[in-house]
Amino acid sequence: MQNLKALLSRRCRHSFPYLSQCRSLCSRPTTTSGKCEDSNNHVLVEGNKSSRTAILNRPSSLNAVNTSMVARLHKLYNSWEENPDIGFVVLKGSGRAFCAGGDIVALYHLLNEGNVEDCKEFFRTIYSFIYLLGTYLKPHVAILDGITMGGGAGISIPGTFRVATNKTVFATPETLIGFHPDAGASFYLSHLPGHLGEYLALTGEKLNGVEMIACGLATHYSLSAKLPLVEEQLGELDTDDPSVIETSLEKFGQLVFPDNSSVLRRIEILDKCFCLDTVEEIVDALESEATALDDTWCISTLTRLKEASPLGLKVSLRSIREGRFQTLDQCLVREYRMSLQGISKQISNDFCEGVRTRMVEKDFAPKWDPPKLEQVSKDMVDRYFSPLSEFEPELELPTKLREAFT
Repeated sequence: MQNLKALLSRRCRHSFPYLSQCRSLCSRPTTTSGKCEDSNNHVLVEGNKSSRTAILNRPSSLNAVNTSMVARLHKLYNSWEENPDIGFVVLKGSGRAFCAGGDIVALYHLLNEGNVEDCKEFFRTIYSFIYLLGTYLKPHVAILDGITMGGGAGISIPGTFRVATNKTVFATPETLIGFHPDAGASFYLSHLPGHLGEYLALTGEKLNGVEMIACGLATHYSLSAKLPLVEEQLGELDTDDPSVIETSLEKFGQLVFPDNSSVLRRIEILDKCFCLDTVEEIVDALESEATALDDTWCISTLTRLKEASPLGLKVSLRSIREGRFQTLDQCLVREYRMSLQGISKQISNDFCEGVRTRMVEKDFAPKWDPPKLEQVSKDMVDRYFSPLSEFEPELELPTKLREAFT
């Protein structure tokens, strides 16, 4: 089998090549753990010569994942890692989405019913799987054909290869539902060029497949129509060598560049605004640029920020800034703490309010608490990052058994 250190070194280069130079749209299931659903049907498996493919199969819910689906993935990946006959693993989605994230509508209903424990179980399960993926001993290929948002990005980006297509739509829109970019987002967003991570985290704006390649979130790009050929070629491989898999992916890859309307063409003004220390300063800078230049991008960015939860914005900015100096496991442990604080309703009810207004009742008129940035106190933000109570265990990851992804 491929030498572990060589694999991890290659994975780091593919994850963010520039480093070497410098929730969901779904109807409500009975529970978020999917106990009344057949998780085997929602995560299908295909076997090939020396690989296995896991298929997220909830197309009517844009492949939103619940606890049972992620637990099944974790079990499958563990068994495949231990099987010497399996060289690499592929993950894809069915229908028009890779994965729209976690089943946040289910979480919303559970919280309103007072069932917080099942919500905690979901976060524990998906964060643990993300750590497994980020430390996986075999090459991993995620085919991001379609919607790839929130937790969907979390269960794919830490792997070795990510194939984006002309149908890929990436976003971390959590601030728009009163939450924070989680599922490892504070790790991978914080390692993007300049302050692009802050921009994506705060605004929840989308990137297409070409932009994902350009900023390093994806490693390869292929037309969606060519994916059957890509998958056929992968299925014929008998290898555990990442370089062989990379060569295979490149056969149907395309050299692409962001168009002139892309946010990546505005990285200079983006950095100028989003490098600032506070959300208030970022907003002021955007307003100044919008006035001076009559810049439509600045105006649309301001509109987006004003739609988001003020508390969510401040918490998310700090999360990205801390993630820049942390390993994957440290980010996940902190995000777990933040997520439990976010669903506790002890600081604010913004998460449930955000899901209600955007996903359930869809009136798009959130009543954020607090409603204004200046009313969000430092103490409120600090509480998101504070250790959990002595009766609430922190997220435990097997860092002594699996080397942290840095």
